[in-house]
Amino acid sequence: MTLSPPLNGLKVMEFAGLAPGPFAGMMCADFGATVLRIDRAQSNTIAPTPDTLTRRKHSICVNTKRREGVELLKAMIPTMDILIEPFRPGVMEKMGLGPEVLMRLNPRLIYARMTGFRRDGKYASMAGHDINYIAVSGALSMLGRKDETPYAPGNILGDFGGGGLVCFLGIVLAVASRERTGYGQVVEANMVDGAAYLATMPRLSQKGPSWSAPRGTNLLDGGAPFYDTYVTKDGGYMAVGALEPQFFAALLKGLEIDEKSIGGNRLDKKTWEKQKKMYTDKFKSKTRAEWEKVFDGTDACCTPILTNAELEKAGFDHRPIVHLNGTPAMAIHDGDPDDRPARQGQGLGIEGSGWDVKGLKPGDGGEEILAIWMGWQKGRHYVEKDGGYEHVEAGLRPKI
Repeated sequence: MTLSPPLNGLKVMEFAGLAPGPFAGMMCADFGATVLRIDRAQSNTIAPTPDTLTRRKHSICVNTKRREGVELLKAMIPTMDILIEPFRPGVMEKMGLGPEVLMRLNPRLIYARMTGFRRDGKYASMAGHDINYIAVSGALSMLGRKDETPYAPGNILGDFGGGGLVCFLGIVLAVASRERTGYGQVVEANMVDGAAYLATMPRLSQKGPSWSAPRGTNLLDGGAPFYDTYVTKDGGYMAVGALEPQFFAALLKGLEIDEKSIGGNRLDKKTWEKQKKMYTDKFKSKTRAEWEKVFDGTDACCTPILTNAELEKAGFDHRPIVHLNGTPAMAIHDGDPDDRPARQGQGLGIEGSGWDVKGLKPGDGGEEILAIWMGWQKGRHYVEKDGGYEHVEAGLRPKI
C-alpha cells in the first residue's frame, strides 16, 4: 500500500536565493511538503526568476526592508514547520528575522541556514561561489589531471552535494528529532563542511597507497589507465572502471588485449603510461556504439558516457533521489500514475519531466497558499504595496 510522501503536510517558508537553498526546498517539495518561496518586492514587470529549482513551489513577494513586510512574515511563523534561509551571516538578523526572534514565536520551528563558508571561519563575511567553498574545504585540491590546475566539477560538489543536499539532510534529521522532543532547532549547513565530509574517503586515503601521490596520478583520480575515460572513433566517450582483477580481465577480453603485453603488474605505476596508450589506441578503433555492443552485459565496468540530450531523446525517466517503498516521493517524470512503479514516485509528475522548467514567477500561487495556511484574504489581512505584500495591523491572526 502506498501512503502519502513522508513530508506531507509540512509547511516550508523558503527565502529566495541561489542554487543550494532552492535545491533543499525543492527536495522538501518532492517529498510532500508545501513550499512557499519569499521573493523580493517586484516594482516592475514580473517575469520568472532564473531559479530553475522550482518544482511544486509557490511564491509571494514581500518587502523585507519595510516593517510591515517583516511583520507579515512574523505573523506566519507560528504556523510554519520549516524555514530555509540562504543568506550571508547577519542578513536575517538585520531584517529582524533571525532565529533568536522567530523561534520564540514558534519553538517547533526548524530554522535551516545555508551558507557557503563556515559562519565561524575566517571567510565568513566574504563573497564566494562553489569553486571557492570547495577550494578551502580541501576537496578541490584533489580534482584535476596531472600537471594541470585543479578543476572544479561544475557546481555539483559544493552547491548541491555539500550544500543543498546536506541542508536537506539536516532538515530531515531535525524533523525526526522534533517527533521525539517536540522542539525545533537551528540547522546550520555550509558548503565547506559539506564538501569536506563528502571527501572523507579520499582525504583519509591520502595517508595510504591509493591516494598518496600528486593529483591525477592515483587510482581513482584519472591516474590509473583502467579507471579513466577514452575517446572513440566517432568522437564519443567511454568510461572505464575496471578496478578488480576479474573486471580488468573482462575489459582486456573486450579490447582484445593480451595481459602479458602490458609488461608487468597492472597496478605497477611503471606500466600505466603504456597501458594508457594501448587503451587510447584501442578505443579509437571503434565507434562508441560498437564498443557498447562489445561491453553491454559484461562485467568489464565499461560504459558509454551519455549526454543529457541523448537521455532526453531516449525518454529517460527522472526519478526521486531515493526510493521509499511505502511512502514514495512525488513523481518527477510526467505520466499516468495508475501503473507507475513506486520507485518512480507517486502522482502525475511534473510537466517537462525533469528536462524543462517554466520557472516560477514571483507571486505565483502565493495567495492561494496564504488562504489555505492562514485563512487570509488579500485586502483584509494583507495588502500589496510597491510590489510586495504587507501586514494589515488589525487583521493578521493565524487560522485556528
